[in-house]
Amino acid sequence: MRAQNGAQPFTFRCRVYYEDTDAGGIVYYVNYLKFMERARTECLRELGFFQSALACEGLLFVVHSAEARYHAPARLDDELLVSAEVIALNRASLRFRQQVRRAADDVLLCEGQFMVACVRTDNLKPRAIPQTLRLAFAAQGGTGTSRTGE
Repeated sequence: MRAQNGAQPFTFRCRVYYEDTDAGGIVYYVNYLKFMERARTECLRELGFFQSALACEGLLFVVHSAEARYHAPARLDDELLVSAEVIALNRASLRFRQQVRRAADDVLLCEGQFMVACVRTDNLKPRAIPQTLRLAFAAQGGTGTSRTGE
């Protein structure tokens, strides 16, 4: 479901720190989810939207569901490339496809999909994604609608 314009997914660079690893010096599995969260946040920031400002406008993005597959370990001091690509853009949710790769050799370490819901800050009920945000995601290569109609 990649965009027809051939746009490349947003990519965020980060480094593995000691705090990210277990006793064996390997990235603890849940930290890949943190790296992917940061990439989604930075993707939004690159589009000109800041989560703090959106919250002041009564809008939050929350993870509805997450799926991850682990392929190879990252280690202390590795530089990582974390992608975030919108593959479905619905009325009140987005689906992201994400990958974590080691920058040195482009090896796929982890990949996943995340359903992110747009909710109101006051009651956490679903709300429509504002048109300006929808247009920004669409221009970045996000698709128009999901096949599942969520």
